[in-house]
Amino acid sequence: MNRLYDIYCDESCHLEHDRQKAMVLGGIWCPDELRKKIARDIRALKVKYNLNPRYEVKWNKISKSKLDFYIALVKYFFANNNLHFRVLVIPDKSILHHEDFGQTHDEFYYKSYFSLLKALLQPGDSYNIYLDIKDTQGESKVRKLHDYLCNSRYDFDREMIRRVQQVRSHELELVALTDLFIGAVSYVHRNLNGSESKLSIIEIIRQLSGYSLLKSTLYREDKFNIFVWHQS
Repeated sequence: MNRLYDIYCDESCHLEHDRQKAMVLGGIWCPDELRKKIARDIRALKVKYNLNPRYEVKWNKISKSKLDFYIALVKYFFANNNLHFRVLVIPDKSILHHEDFGQTHDEFYYKSYFSLLKALLQPGDSYNIYLDIKDTQGESKVRKLHDYLCNSRYDFDREMIRRVQQVRSHELELVALTDLFIGAVSYVHRNLNGSESKLSIIEIIRQLSGYSLLKSTLYREDKFNIFVWHQS
């Protein structure tokens, strides 16, 4: 039976000259009919740990006082068979030479999003894709990304990729959860170690996923899929 899925995407250190080494794109997906229940579950988890149900989950907000909540949230993701995550890592942006490939950094950005999403898009199913708002140019980027994705899948009637839409991470629980996971992967690939609380979350993710977060998983890994890109 064909299904409608929602994919919640976020990105870290994606700008060309932001002085950050690794670029990370990621997405969490689930069946559309379960998105409201999952959001309720996450809000209930916040209340359980004495947080406001509107508290915004973010990698940069992890602290010792909230560590138990973030550990419980990571465990919830891995225990929920309807939640899946895929991340694409560009380990070192400084070695990118776009001119050699006749492209701009923005064009590489769209190609990277396609590389992230192509493993998730299955013929016969439909998808809504939500991206966290990053800047004032976001709306035009989203339109271009929708066009690029549809053209690459010959989805000219937009029956497969129904929607590519900007949202604010604090409005959608699963965009915020994506921020958490890409934050963890980015932290590892940038060789950071300044926060014991963040390192604790990374260790929990490693234990529950079974992966180091440094290397690509099998292409069809369904729960916690990692693609570390290397320029050929």
